[in-house]
Amino acid sequence: MPLASINHYLIRSNDIEASRAFYEGVLGMAQVPRPNFPFPGYWLGVGAEAQVHLAPHEVDNASLYFIGSPPNAAKDNSGVIDHVAFLAHEPQAFIAHLNTLDVPYRPRYLADSRLFQLFVKDPDGVTIELNFFDVDGNFEWSGEDYNKMPSVV
Repeated sequence: MPLASINHYLIRSNDIEASRAFYEGVLGMAQVPRPNFPFPGYWLGVGAEAQVHLAPHEVDNASLYFIGSPPNAAKDNSGVIDHVAFLAHEPQAFIAHLNTLDVPYRPRYLADSRLFQLFVKDPDGVTIELNFFDVDGNFEWSGEDYNKMPSVV
């Protein structure tokens, strides 16, 4: 009974409208239907697939709704999660898109796997990893090379 794919992750956002605008405008997600929960929020995804759930951080009865994050959990950055990753396509077009929006990003490349990555932060400081597979390292990406990083093994 293996897992098939990620279904979604929920962000208790400090500014739900800024987060919605980021996921829609920067990552190209759109709102998908959301059940009538007793608290406000958005479900965002690509196509009909829900991938990111947004809810306001400060909400009455939070302990009833958000069973995965206790009141003392970090509300800024990624908390105990280091990052969330998505598969993506057309890295050069994505870089141009991020540059147009003045969204800072951190590029990395792993030649052995032909994997190019971009790391961005959402408005709540959650690190979003965008993975582009089968990328030839000959394009101008000006980023970190995994093969040149210090090794701990």
